[in-house]
Formats: sequence, C-alpha cells, structure tokens
Amino acid sequence: MKNPIITLKNQPKISASYSVVGHLEKEGPLGNLFDEYSDNDKFGKDTWEKAESEMQLRAVKGAIKRSGLNEYEIDLLLAGDLLNQCVSSSYAITNFDIPYLGIYGACSTCAEGLGLGACLCDSKIIDSCCAVTSSHYCSSERQFRFPLEYGGQRTPTAQWTATGSGAFVIGNEGKTKVTEVLFGKAIDKGITDINNMGAAMAPSAIDTIVRYFTNSEHSPDYFDKIITGDLGFEGSEILKDLLLGNGIDITKNHMDCGLMLFDKEKQDVHAGGSGCGCSAVVMAADIIPKLESGELKNVLFLGTGALMSPMTLFQGGSIPAICHLVHLSSE
Repeated sequence: MKNPIITLKNQPKISASYSVVGHLEKEGPLGNLFDEYSDNDKFGKDTWEKAESEMQLRAVKGAIKRSGLNEYEIDLLLAGDLLNQCVSSSYAITNFDIPYLGIYGACSTCAEGLGLGACLCDSKIIDSCCAVTSSHYCSSERQFRFPLEYGGQRTPTAQWTATGSGAFVIGNEGKTKVTEVLFGKAIDKGITDINNMGAAMAPSAIDTIVRYFTNSEHSPDYFDKIITGDLGFEGSEILKDLLLGNGIDITKNHMDCGLMLFDKEKQDVHAGGSGCGCSAVVMAADIIPKLESGELKNVLFLGTGALMSPMTLFQGGSIPAICHLVHLSSE
C-alpha cells in the first residue's frame, strides 16, 4: 500500500499567526498570550453569529499584517467554522478581495486548513495563503444543543465550545516549517452521545496516529509535543490507553488543546474545550511562537473533528469523526 504520509519537499512555512478570543478564554491559563479579546464575547456586534464573523475578520487582518505581506499578496483564503454552511466564514471573507475556499472538518478544521494550505504552497500552485477558523460558544450551543436561555444541565463528559478564532499565513518565509501532512479517514464507532465528543473522536485520532507511525521513520519520542485538538479529558484518556494497546506510547509528550485552553479547577468547563476555534487559538498563541523561538523543535499536531449534524442525531444516527495530522518543525 502506498505510504499515505505527504512529505512536503519545499517545506512551506508559517510566517505569522494571530488569535482572537472571548472573555473565558482570556481568563484561562493562556490568557496573556492571545492577541485580542472581548469582555462580553460580542466584539461590538448584535448577534453571536456576527460576533464570530468579526473574530475571523480580525484574525485574518492581524495575521496578514504580522506576516509583512499585503492583502493582494495572499493568493487564497481557506476558512471554516461550525455553523451551517460555514456562514461565519463566508460573511467574514467578504471583507477581503482574495479567492476563498470554504472547508469543514468540525474541530479538525484548523489542521485541515494548515494541511491543505501547505500542500498547495509546496506544489507551487500558489505562493501564499491564509488558513483561518473559528467557533463561538453561544452560536454553537444554539445550533447543536439548546439556546442558552434554556438553561440545560451539562453532563460530566460534555466539552465547552471555545469562543475564538486563529489565523495562519503560509508561504515561503518564516521559521516554522510544515514538513509532513497526513489526512484522516472518517471513522464511525457507533457513538451517539452528543455530549461525549471525546469518545466519538478518539478512534479517529488512534487511526491516524497508528497509520503515521506505521509509515514514518520517526517514533513518538522524536517529537517534543504530540498535540491533539480537541479530545478533552475523556477522549485524551481513551486515546492514550488504546494507543498503548497498539504499542505506541505518547503519555510523556501528549497535550490536548481542550485541556490547555481552560483551567479545570477554576473554570467550569467539564471535560475541557472544543470547537474549531479551540485548537486554532492554542496553536496560534502558544505553540507556533514556541516553535519560532526554538523552544520546540518538532510538533505533531492532530486536529480531531466530530462530523455529525443535529438532524442525523435526532434521527438516531451515530457520530463519524476524523483526524488530520500536520508535522511542524523549526529545525
């Protein structure tokens, strides 16, 4: 069977990243690292959906400015979010005179955008692009669960959708290289509990990690960090336990964006963070800067996403999931 890992010969680089978050994220462990935040999560808008679009707009503008490029030098925008028809992205992108591809991978969208953008730049089809994604707690709750006014009680395995947007400019300049990409397969293990995304997504992460280390010359110890986003507490424990059964030990260097974004002891987020914006803001504000400074040399980033629809769940359907892998290096 052909090696599924895409090795990027020209090693495109992430030249800039930018993060925009809500108040709860600002109050978390990484709060001082984010570029912008809003005290009331509305970002000056009158609806949660418009607020999410505003986050994406600010993230893209910030990343492009930080990269030193002008808007006309960006060949393509790759954007996605959790809402139906990716409306948050579509409205945000109307503010730019740049070709746009809408992408959807649920919480895996950040890794999907980075992987697709890097592949396009590596092939020289384009010279540069910007990958952006977002989620908003209030808009996501309204679509996937209940309006906030309902006051529904959350189960212990439920995760908290992050309010945030992260953008990344990919091109020929920068210190952080994208060296490998492995796109995931849709995996369905029959999980039907919408309040346990970690259990639904963990099998897809296991499949991608096993395929990677089966075909790679690297071992888990080669990486400073193996970062998933976002399995939360429940999914992370399932991942590590079942990988040990496959002879793969990531217990020493595994981190999950859903666990990094919030403080479990001080913030009532139950099983941790989730949403398109969760891994995006953690990668943009914390991991990419550490790669640029040389504090981290090699990072394996695995974006996990639950590919369900509220309608299919109402019909008794299960939750397929996917996990995309991106190898980032500053060596």
